[in-house]
Formats: sequence, C-alpha cells, structure tokens
Amino acid sequence: MKDITIKSPAKINLHLKILRKLSNGYHELDTSFQLIDLCDDLVFSDCPDRISVSCDEASIAPENNIIFKAAKAMQDIVNSNHGVNISVKKNIPIGAGLGGGSSNAATTILALNKIWNMNLDEKKMTDIGRTIGADVPFFIKGKNAYARGIGDIFIPKDSISEKVVIIDPMIFNSSKEMFDQYDNWEAGSSNALISEQNSFWNIFIEKNKSIEEFYQKNIKKHEICLSGSGSSMFIKYTSDIEMRKILKIIPSKWRFFLAKPLQYSRLESLDNFGV
Repeated sequence: MKDITIKSPAKINLHLKILRKLSNGYHELDTSFQLIDLCDDLVFSDCPDRISVSCDEASIAPENNIIFKAAKAMQDIVNSNHGVNISVKKNIPIGAGLGGGSSNAATTILALNKIWNMNLDEKKMTDIGRTIGADVPFFIKGKNAYARGIGDIFIPKDSISEKVVIIDPMIFNSSKEMFDQYDNWEAGSSNALISEQNSFWNIFIEKNKSIEEFYQKNIKKHEICLSGSGSSMFIKYTSDIEMRKILKIIPSKWRFFLAKPLQYSRLESLDNFGV
C-alpha cells in the first residue's frame, strides 16, 4: 500500500442545547453540526502486524487516543494480522469543541474499511463509531445535520453561506468535565442562560475571567458563538471588511483560524484518494 493522506475536517455547533441527562450518563441534545475546512492530516501506511499511531502533538499518547481505539475496533473485526501506521498532523485545536478527535476516529474507520477491504456498510461503521465517541457517527456520515439524541440522530441540513472566524483562546476543555459542571450548575443555579446559542456559555464564562471580559466587551457588536463544550468560539462574516473588524477584537495571546463552510465531508468517498 502506498501512503494515503486524508484530510479530517472540524465542525462547529451552530447551536447546542442540553435537554436532559439520561440514565446511561449521556445527555440528550438539540444541536446543529456544520462542517468547516479546518482539517487535520492523517497519513495511512503499511505496518504489517500491528497498529501504530504517531502525532506531532506531544499530548496525544501513541496507544491512549481515540484514533488507536478506532483502528483497534476495526482490527478486531477484520483480522488480528492486519496492521497500519497512522501519522497525524494536528491543525484542529485539541479540547476546543471542534470535534477534531471524533473526526480523526471517523476518518480512521472509513479509511480502514477501504484499505482492508472490509466492505462494512454505513450503519455498521456508525455503530462502531458510537462506541468510541458521541460525535463520531456525525463525521462518518459526513453531512451537515441537525442532531438529537446524544448527537447521533440526524436530519440533513444545508450548509450556512457565511464564512467563520474561529477564535481559539488556547484553553483545554474536557467535554466530560464540562458536562459534569453543567449538571452541577443547573442543579444549583437560578440564573438564566447568558445565551440560548449554547448551554455551556454560563459555566465557560464563570470559570474563565478572560472569556467573560471578551464576551461582555464584544457581544453587542458581534454574534459570538461557542462551539461544542468550548473552548473555541466563532463569529460568522460575509465580507472582508467584517472579517477585519472581527480580527481586531481578538486578544493577541489567542489564536484564530479563517474557515469556510463545507456542504459535506470528502470522507464520504475515499475513492478520490486511491483507496
């Protein structure tokens, strides 16, 4: 097998509402997924008898990450003698609510299904993805959607037309910890949500003074949105003039990315990559 490089796209949540906590520990959600062209690069190459994952992001351990778990789940189905080396170049911020890990896992499932000639249908791959992460099924389907359930019941939707500035305050947010904190906040707070756009806004702002200052200073002039459980925010724009105004409000210590919306993920058809 020659090396195969596949782009693994991020997503933003146009809105995210937590409806209730379920008995299995997950949460019922009402959300809207939008794919964007901010991507990680995954390179798949031969490794005859084992799974090997390497990453340019030092915080991702070789055998304790969602990519390895996805590859191992596929290996368990096909044959233990199958192996692969997966090299990851991270561009999507980690712990930022942009779905980078889930996208990488979905990319791995879809790619190995082709590379190892497994011929699994979408339902089977989605079932595998669901055991690995709540957002993985969305990336396996690879189309913008409204989502309910735990984020795995989809209604297709058109892409937004605006471009987006992704604002990365370089804060790592654990999704599990954010859900736990939301449960505690909801149980003990009489405060209304700061914004209906995302149920995580209150706890994100309350635990980060820099975010509170940024939000309060700019929310009257810009529609600042939070993606997933944070920490990335985004602002939509339609012109370069708007974009330049947005860039001026971003603190110098933070990062930003200019992103375009995608109607669907190219992961839908790996034939384009010679797989």
